Amino acid sequence: MKILKSTKTKLGNEIQLIGSENSKPILVIGVFHGEEPQGKFLIDEYLKTHSSNLLFIPCLNPDGMQFGKRTNANDVDLNRNYPTKNWQLTEKNEFFGGESPASEIETKFMVEVLEEYQPELILTLHAPFKIVNYDGPAKEIAEKIGQIINYPVEASIGYPTPGSFGTYCGVERNIPTITLELDEKIPVQDLLKPVHEIFDML
Repeated sequence: MKILKSTKTKLGNEIQLIGSENSKPILVIGVFHGEEPQGKFLIDEYLKTHSSNLLFIPCLNPDGMQFGKRTNANDVDLNRNYPTKNWQLTEKNEFFGGESPASEIETKFMVEVLEEYQPELILTLHAPFKIVNYDGPAKEIAEKIGQIINYPVEASIGYPTPGSFGTYCGVERNIPTITLELDEKIPVQDLLKPVHEIFDML
């Protein structure tokens, strides 16, 4: 595994795409939201003990994680900043989607990765809802993931998400896109076994 692509954030932190030249077109992403650090821990631990042919972005929002907040350094929710048909200019709260679509360094990096590596399946690791949410033609793989981790599978997260990554990839580009919402009420170490089993299954 090596760094295939990287960029620096507003605060100088590095976002890395990790993989190999023969990686499968399957992308796993951690830490869209800085107060949801579980994804980075689970990916980092996996890569310590497994050789993998997946593509990983362990932490998409290192600036947010540095301060334990949902948004990036510009106070933008990265999961509302994608150039989708339903993107909206919203009030400046924790769900603020930016002044314009794809305004953020992190979003631009993600869009470049998608264009360059053309993933055929995407898994993002979030918290805290304890469900497997999916967009696009991903019901079958979502159900397999749900069986492994014993979470319900839901096509809708239950509230509007204008400018979301799932809409951008799953709905508008027909890429099977899974949002695995992890249980934040249990120690993250207890998620190692099921989540690593999911990675192995992909």
